[in-house]
Amino acid sequence: MKKTSPLLLSFLLVLPAFLSAQSGKVFDNQILNSKILKSDRKYAIYLPADYDSSQRSYPVLYLLHGQGGDQANWIDYGDLQQIADHAINNGNATPMIIVMPDATSGRSGYFNDIRGDWNYEDFFFQELIPFIEKKYRVKSIKRSRAISGLSMGGGGTFMYALRHPELFSAAYPISAYVGPANLEAAKLRLKAEELKLADSVVSKYYEQHNAISLINNMPDDQKKAVKWYIDCGDDDYLEEGNYLAHRAMLKKEIPHEFRINDGGHNWTYWRTALPKVLEFVSRAFRAS
Repeated sequence: MKKTSPLLLSFLLVLPAFLSAQSGKVFDNQILNSKILKSDRKYAIYLPADYDSSQRSYPVLYLLHGQGGDQANWIDYGDLQQIADHAINNGNATPMIIVMPDATSGRSGYFNDIRGDWNYEDFFFQELIPFIEKKYRVKSIKRSRAISGLSMGGGGTFMYALRHPELFSAAYPISAYVGPANLEAAKLRLKAEELKLADSVVSKYYEQHNAISLINNMPDDQKKAVKWYIDCGDDDYLEEGNYLAHRAMLKKEIPHEFRINDGGHNWTYWRTALPKVLEFVSRAFRAS
């Protein structure tokens, strides 16, 4: 019998590890045209390592940036590609597609503007999600769709999952802005922007775009619709709002994870949170 050479044997032994450590791909300057926002909208996307070589469809995580950021922030500052590759290769996360839309160009924010002339939320649900699910091999079911984001994107995570629980299996807001502390604070903010709106309009908008208000008014049959993980640093100036969201969920008996960890409102904290995001949403993707 012909013996296998030591060199070939060594190669065969390391080949499985080499293949499993292959990297996913990121594209950080993709564009779709929005009729709702009347402009081209940029997005970034992470595709897992076996995307081109397989015919399978993947779960999707929508990952939102913070105020002043753009679609490439999680790639440029959050080490997304390296962290996602490592989590998937180690088996801590299931292979997934990660979509990062820009919510700064033109106007800033993930909500429909109270003036009705910049409807970003409508764009996200009526144009972005259908576009992604048509262009990429995405599993277009609730169980395979999750959302996360930091700061302003954490606020978007709260709003989108609270307002559209039928669409997401898991939500992981990080260092989230939960909205004005109360209705009077909301009125003062709009007054500072010199917007003259009827109190009834402001009140309705506040109730629909404030995480605490939405939690307090959640119907009983939606309490278990989304798996929740709230994550914030102990030195973060938004810590109190996240704590109040946690308390509101406790009072409403909404199952959720809540963690205050060592850290502030910065990329050092958010990079540390990202592996936990990927692991948490993967558990929701795998749930039966």
